[in-house]
Amino acid sequence: MRFTRVLSAALLMAGLAAAPAAADSSPSAGPSKDDGAPTEAGTSFRTATEIEQGRRATANGSAGDYLYWSFPADAGQRPTVEATVKLPETHAAETWRIDVYDGLRRRQACQWGAQTRTAAAGTSSVELACVLRTVRAWSEPWADDPLPGTYYVRLTAVKLPTADLGVPVGAEIRVDSKDMGGAAAVDGSLSEPLVPGIAMTSGQEDNDSGSNAVLSAIEPEDGWSSGWWSDRWVWSGIGAVLAALAGIGGYALTRGSGRPSRVPPGA
Repeated sequence: MRFTRVLSAALLMAGLAAAPAAADSSPSAGPSKDDGAPTEAGTSFRTATEIEQGRRATANGSAGDYLYWSFPADAGQRPTVEATVKLPETHAAETWRIDVYDGLRRRQACQWGAQTRTAAAGTSSVELACVLRTVRAWSEPWADDPLPGTYYVRLTAVKLPTADLGVPVGAEIRVDSKDMGGAAAVDGSLSEPLVPGIAMTSGQEDNDSGSNAVLSAIEPEDGWSSGWWSDRWVWSGIGAVLAALAGIGGYALTRGSGRPSRVPPGA
């Protein structure tokens, strides 16, 4: 009975410890923060409009333009990019596409989502989505894994009739992320996130020039993670506790009741 009480208490403590880890795996979008959201988009990687995760940005443009936004993504996050293009009342069939690039400007594949869609003639809007792979804290140099840093979104029409070139369109974009927790943890981390200006800043600091390059103005709410902590440590600790309790229980069950009273000590 005593062993049962000890085991029950340990399991209760393990459940309480695992609760925060389970909470971390919920989507990090939170309430909408559209107040003061950007109302324009850039026309290249260098002029991409910075947006925060969980905030919907809008922009007006012309069919045939390239529209660019950028957002930060940290290790353990799985970003989802959603875009809506509002079309004029009269137009021919058009195909729209969103592409996402990492801090090294490598195009990242979408796990799923309608990355490319064709709007039939007269359709008022078209909706696009791209769910990226989970951002890793570290990767091999030859790999194409998503890494912490700035990500770029490009929205454009890929098949546009000549008659529709230059017609006004509206765009809405929103980026949310789901925290994947310890399942996505790796042993290692980048020395710096892949954000614009970080290489120049590091070089200037080495030369003691006294001036710094301008970095990307947006980063995750809690800052860039160090890459070593994840809820995998919690579950490892729970496993160690359960293994120790199992060893104690096995010993208690197999040691017996000791020397029988009828057997003399010298026997």
